[in-house]
Amino acid sequence: MGNAGASGEPMVRFQNVQKSYDGETLVVKDLNLDIAQGEFVTMLGPSGSGKTTTLMMLAGFEPATHGEIYLNGNPINNVPPHKRGIGMVFQNYALFPHMSVAENLAFPLAVRGQSKAEQEERVKKVLEMVELPEFGGRRPAQLSGGQQQRVAVARALVFEPDLVLMDEPLGALDKQLREQMQYEIKHIHESLGVTVVYVTHDQSEALTMSDRVAVFEDGIIQQLSSPEELYERPENSFVAQFIGENNKLRGTVQEVGRDRLATVKLDSGDIVKALAVGISAKGERTLLSVRPERVAIEPKKTKNTVTLTGKVEELIYLGDHIRTRMSVAGHTDFIVKVPNNAEHHELTQGQTTTLGWQAEDCRALDDMAA
Repeated sequence: MGNAGASGEPMVRFQNVQKSYDGETLVVKDLNLDIAQGEFVTMLGPSGSGKTTTLMMLAGFEPATHGEIYLNGNPINNVPPHKRGIGMVFQNYALFPHMSVAENLAFPLAVRGQSKAEQEERVKKVLEMVELPEFGGRRPAQLSGGQQQRVAVARALVFEPDLVLMDEPLGALDKQLREQMQYEIKHIHESLGVTVVYVTHDQSEALTMSDRVAVFEDGIIQQLSSPEELYERPENSFVAQFIGENNKLRGTVQEVGRDRLATVKLDSGDIVKALAVGISAKGERTLLSVRPERVAIEPKKTKNTVTLTGKVEELIYLGDHIRTRMSVAGHTDFIVKVPNNAEHHELTQGQTTTLGWQAEDCRALDDMAA
């Protein structure tokens, strides 16, 4: 995790920031967010959740309707984009087609008045960093999509900014190249110690690359935490649904114990226990969320094992695991990932078996549909 500046200030601070385009609807609502020097923070969320608008306010392309944005302790609402000293990478690369790669990279340096010798030195350095040392003389049209994207990343880094903003920079690439570029950007970030604010709607990208992820929905950060925390401990049902795959069971809370385990009566009538997260009182509706990989077939019983009966509806062989779709407690889309190892159970379609999980691995969350 990056350190704050010498004064203890975060590098980026959003303070009570709001954004409305029409004076009525808030696209971003009362946003408070601190980003430390050297941190890689991803803004993740569906279309229209406010993540890109937030990035554009930080870049200076959109004014905040209310509140203040600080960079290294200084308010920047009235500072024009080119004076903020921020590097930017967009999905559509935005390279100048009539310039060579080297000229594209020298452009931000020329604008800043650097000498030709300095420009050449910097351009050489960044081309090596993105592993394109021989490509300086080519035009963007002579490069593949992945190479153009590397040049776009190099251009954002060439003037050595403290902060780089990236908006869906890998969106146009195919899956394999995209995954490769995720690691490359992560490694560049780590080696340079530059602060990165990254926008994506791709959850695996966010989990792979970030120190912290801010999950946006409806103009609000629903949760801000490390990738592991986000996946293992979602704070509400929106985050649980949005990050990774989830089995959902609905029910009514019967009691919440001192150990924070709630006893829940499922709509099917089954009684189970789950960790109380978004609920606190008897009679509340709840959405239970448990990850497919936390569910076992014929589980070994311990004190807090929850067991239910399930019927195998479909088996899909995926190499390292067998994806098993089951009917459980009235739901026909309950997924269990059965590892393909020496212990795995031979299941057949139509078979009825027991399945279960540890109560702490199942979260009793707010019920969005309630």
